[in-house]
Amino acid sequence: MADSTVADAPQRGFFGQPRGLSTLFFTEMWERFSYYGMRGILALYLMTEVAHGGLGLPEGTATSLVQAYGASVYLTGVAGGWLADRMLGARRSVFYGGLLIMFGHICMALPGGLTSTTAGIVLIIIGSGFLKPNVSKMVGDLYSEQDRRRDAGFSVFYMGINLGGFFGPLVAGALQENIGFHWGFGAAAVGMALGLIQYVLGKNNISSVSQHPSNPLPEEHKGRVVGRVVGIVVLLFLVLGVPVALGLIGLEGMVNLVSVISAVLPIVYFAVMLSSRQITQVERHRLIAYIPLFVATALFFLLFEQQASTLVLVTENETAHTVLGWEFPVAWFQSINSLAIIILAPLFAALWIKMGDRQPSTPGKFVGGLVFVGLGFLWVVLSGFLRGSDGKQLALMVAMVFVILTIGELMLSPVGLSASTKLAPAAFSSQTMGLYFLAPAAGQGLGAQVVKLYSAENEALYFGVIGLATVLCGVLLAVSVPWIRKMMHGVP
Repeated sequence: MADSTVADAPQRGFFGQPRGLSTLFFTEMWERFSYYGMRGILALYLMTEVAHGGLGLPEGTATSLVQAYGASVYLTGVAGGWLADRMLGARRSVFYGGLLIMFGHICMALPGGLTSTTAGIVLIIIGSGFLKPNVSKMVGDLYSEQDRRRDAGFSVFYMGINLGGFFGPLVAGALQENIGFHWGFGAAAVGMALGLIQYVLGKNNISSVSQHPSNPLPEEHKGRVVGRVVGIVVLLFLVLGVPVALGLIGLEGMVNLVSVISAVLPIVYFAVMLSSRQITQVERHRLIAYIPLFVATALFFLLFEQQASTLVLVTENETAHTVLGWEFPVAWFQSINSLAIIILAPLFAALWIKMGDRQPSTPGKFVGGLVFVGLGFLWVVLSGFLRGSDGKQLALMVAMVFVILTIGELMLSPVGLSASTKLAPAAFSSQTMGLYFLAPAAGQGLGAQVVKLYSAENEALYFGVIGLATVLCGVLLAVSVPWIRKMMHGVP
C-alpha cells in the first residue's frame, strides 16, 4: 500500500529541514557528480585517437552519441517512474538505480574499448531511469501538504544537484588530463559508490518515506503486467540488442533509432490524451495550449544540451584553455553551468518575488528561455571574431556562452514541470512527469541529428543559423502568448 504518513516532516535536522533531506541531498549530489563528471569527458573520449586513450570515432558520430545518450536518460525516466509508482516504490528504485549507475561507470573505467563503453552507457541509462525521477519524488514525500518548508527544501536539494554538477567535471577533467580517461570514469564510479554508501547509512532518516508504490498494481493484475513488461524487454532485446550484437545496426543506426523514438512518443502521448473521452473541453483547450510550450521546451534542450557535444568541440579545438597564463582542463568548462545556477538562482528568485504580479506569465518565461538559449548560440559567433594572438577564442568569452545558457535555463526549466502539472487533464495527472521528461528527450533526440551538421569550418554558420532561428521562434511564441493564455482558461 502507499505511504500514508510522513514521519520525518516535523524534524529539523538539516538546515531546518527533515533529516531525511540530508540523505537525499548527498545521494543526488554524488549521483550528479558522477553523471556530469562522466559527461564532461565523454565526447572527448569518444573522438580522441586510440593511441591517446580514446575510441577514435569521427566528431559527428561522437557528438550524436552524446545527444542520443542524453535523450535515452530521459526516455528511461518515464519507465522508471512508472515502475516505482506501480511496483517497486521510489526508495528501492533509487537504490537499484544507483547500483546500475555505479556498475556502468566501472565498465567505462575498464580499458575494454567500445564494448565496455557501450555496456557502461547502457547501464547508466537504465540506472538513471530508476534514480532520476524517484529521488525527487522522495524529497516531496518528506513533507506533508501543509508543510511550508517544501519549497525551501527543494531549493536546498537543488543546491546539492549543482554542487555535484560543479565538482564532477573538475575532478574527472583533471584526472583525464593528467592520467587518462579511464581514471576520470573511475572517479565517477567512486562518486556513485559514495552516494550509495551514505544512502544506506542514512536509511533510518527516510524509513517512512516512499517505501511502497504510490499507486500499486492490484494483486490480480500483477502477473499480467509483469508478463507484459518482461515481454517488452525481450522484444526490445530482440529488436535492438541482437542486431547490434550481429553488427546489423551500427552506432549510426542506434542514434537514428533513439531519434525516431524520442520524436514519436510525444506525438503518441498527445494523441492519446486529446482523443480521450475522459477529458473535458476546458482540459482539451489547456492541453492544446501546452503543446507550443512543450515544443519550446524541446527546442530549448536541443540547444542547451549541446554543452556536452558541439560546445565541447568548440572549447577543445577553438578555445584557449588559459586564463591569466594559467592552463586548465577543457572539461572544466562543463562546470560553469552549475556554478552559474548556484550564483544566479537566488537572484532570479528574489527578482520574481519583487516583481510580484508584474513578473512574466508562464508562457512569457518560456519566451525568455528560448530567446536566451538562442542568444547563447549567437554569442559563440561573436566570440569567434575575438581571438588571441594564438588564433584561439578567449576562454572568458566562451565561458559567457554557458552563463547565457544558464539564464535561459532559469527562466524556462523551473516552470516547465509546473506548467505540465497545471495544464494536464485530471485523468492523466499521474503521467505528467513522464510527459515533461519527453520534451528534453525529444530535443536531444533531434539534436543527435542536428549536431552532425557542425564542423570547425562552418562554426559561425552553424551556431548563427540555429541561434537566430531559435530567437525568432521565441518571438513567434511571444506573439502567441495572448492566445495561449486564453486557452489556459485562467491557469496562471
